[in-house]
Amino acid sequence: MRPADELRETFDAYLGVLEFTSDLGELAEAMRYPLEAGGKRIRPVLCLAVAEAAGGSVEEALPAAAALELVHTFSLVHDDLPALDDDDERRGRPSAHVTFGEGVALLAGDALLAEAVRLALSYETNDVARELVDATLGMIGGQFRDITGDDSDLSSVHRLKTGRLFLASVRMGLDVAGVSESERAPWLAFGDEVGLLFQVVDDLLDGDGYVERLGVEGAGRLAHESAERARAELDLVDADTSVLRELVDVLAVRTG
Repeated sequence: MRPADELRETFDAYLGVLEFTSDLGELAEAMRYPLEAGGKRIRPVLCLAVAEAAGGSVEEALPAAAALELVHTFSLVHDDLPALDDDDERRGRPSAHVTFGEGVALLAGDALLAEAVRLALSYETNDVARELVDATLGMIGGQFRDITGDDSDLSSVHRLKTGRLFLASVRMGLDVAGVSESERAPWLAFGDEVGLLFQVVDDLLDGDGYVERLGVEGAGRLAHESAERARAELDLVDADTSVLRELVDVLAVRTG
């Protein structure tokens, strides 16, 4: 199994030479701008690690991993727009709409989503594309509930807004590896827990969400329990899951 850092380097190299549809012309610059802003690449690395652990090829999983990152980036570009979160800065530099204007940023986000679907459709079956689209719709549904204040069930909102892409990272890795549905239960339960863990840790760092509902101690306890459940699900998988455990540990330690 390749360590997480190596998977991240492999993914960044692939993303660096990824070509967009020529019809987009100079819009490609605005699309690459947020992609090149850095980030932990947790979703694509998770997809690659699952694919390799399940017996698949990292190289074959790269288009699926890139599709996930493009969807995630499209959501950030749109979230930063004045109509939504109105954030002028993302990852230490001006947001896409500040750099290129609102209209171009809107189109760049649209194009990132379309390019993600195009990548997902590059596989022989439509399993990867179907999962990507379903997860994207879930993410958008969760965002809608968030901005309209329909967040009384915070867990449900975050399972859509954040968790669906994490679960998709696992599902798409399994799709690439050709894992049968009958063998997926612990993998998918693991994906659910990683999505929850990521969200709770983010809330602990930002002081909102679960922290506002449960307090710092309650949210910290939830993160710890989620990490333990994720590790327990990996115990049920007959594969080398050391890199996936490493990802859980990296997420969990951020609560400190």
